[in-house]
Amino acid sequence: MDTIVSMTPFLAVLVSLVAVPGIVSAKSPNAREAWTFVAAFVKFGLVVSMLPTVLAGHTISYTVAEVLPGASLAFRVDPMGMLFALVSSSLWILTSAYSVGYMRAEHEHSQTRYFTFFALALSATIGVAFAANLFTLYLFYEMLSFATYPLVTHHQDKEARSSGRKYLFYIVGSSIGLALPAMLIVYMLAGTLNFVPHGILSSLPDMANHTTLIGILLVMFLFGFAKAGLMPLHSWLPAAMVAPTPVSALLHAVAVVKVGAFSIFRVVTMVFGADILVHMNLRIVILVIAGVTMITASLIAISQDGLKRRLAFSTIAQLSYIVLGAGLLTPKGLTGGMMHIALHAFGKITLFMCAGAIFVATGKSKISEMTGIGRRMPWTMTAFFIGALSIIGLPPCAGFISKWYLLQGSLQANEPIFVVVILTSGLLNAAYFMPIVYRAFFCKPSESQFEAGVKEAPFLCIAPPIVTAIVSILLLFHPGPFMDLAKMMTQALLGM
Repeated sequence: MDTIVSMTPFLAVLVSLVAVPGIVSAKSPNAREAWTFVAAFVKFGLVVSMLPTVLAGHTISYTVAEVLPGASLAFRVDPMGMLFALVSSSLWILTSAYSVGYMRAEHEHSQTRYFTFFALALSATIGVAFAANLFTLYLFYEMLSFATYPLVTHHQDKEARSSGRKYLFYIVGSSIGLALPAMLIVYMLAGTLNFVPHGILSSLPDMANHTTLIGILLVMFLFGFAKAGLMPLHSWLPAAMVAPTPVSALLHAVAVVKVGAFSIFRVVTMVFGADILVHMNLRIVILVIAGVTMITASLIAISQDGLKRRLAFSTIAQLSYIVLGAGLLTPKGLTGGMMHIALHAFGKITLFMCAGAIFVATGKSKISEMTGIGRRMPWTMTAFFIGALSIIGLPPCAGFISKWYLLQGSLQANEPIFVVVILTSGLLNAAYFMPIVYRAFFCKPSESQFEAGVKEAPFLCIAPPIVTAIVSILLLFHPGPFMDLAKMMTQALLGM
């Protein structure tokens, strides 16, 4: 690929940082939210402006500063980063609109602080997407951890503070205790942290004789990026559900957990590389950890009565599809894993927005309290049904595409056991989503179930999930640049 030097990726990272002073100093809620939307649209515009260049087979790079030889603060836009940036920047616009409706309807306190750290979180997310090396990725990964802490603890009560401590302990403790030492070891071995398509370590002549060291480094990175929610470093994620629902949507679809899965995908493919992991048979480590997490989290989700907690354990399971795709290291597997970053995002954000809309309209958060709610809130629950179908992986929703590719990738890797794992997980997905839909539409509520006059949530709470539900359907028939980018990435990683 030809490389074009441009400041555009750096500007895409900076734009939401530049908006922070405007958000903080705004003299009215309307002005504050105007700053948020201007930044969101400008960020999305900058990302989209680079798409034709990437689709034409070029990369875009920009170095801000040389910190150490082979470890600079630098950005590089390739198909993998572009796919993730497209997802996060487009969904920031919808999540911002939803946040306005939700935060105003619930009369939440400290809304200026909320929108400030929301903007910082998106800046960090784009920084991870466009990171040219492991140093830059780690820097923005940590920035995201601290930017989202005030969002998780937004309510500032005892439960929120406890959940915030767990959040930092898991995601910052793991990154400092595992990912950072692993990064230092890679730098000592290779003298560089710059991502290369076939893997930094694959290019070293004597690595084939150090299976144990490579295996230890692999495990350190897998659990060091704990935002991916791999078990047993997953319990921060359900605990973080004490946050307002727009924060949950941000955590589960736009930023935090996707940054974890994306970081693992980047490290597996561009630090280790397919050649070294397949040769040493270490990809089975990735596959087993992902498979166990996928099934176990799905089983736990079935028993949860809290809607957001059920969605949280669903997210833990779904993230493992992305990690599984990275571990398969086959053309279909890698394509399916990257596509799942995009397709799961639209489905899961729909579900969380619907959960928030239900809470705004009824004050209900438990599934057992939602009997017959589909008769009072048909638009919300129809969007929920579509989002659920996408997460399960059933047509006519786009989630079918990524799971189909992952099934094919498992066969390409000669790992039929993971075909069984994926199909079993899909059945469990249906087992924890379909009863919610059935209860909502086909069960009659008791007299005291809902107050008289309960109806749909305000427009800004219901319009965004309807939009994302529609997109989840359209992407099945027109996956567009997401599929093109995923296939280009696969070709580059495998030298096809």
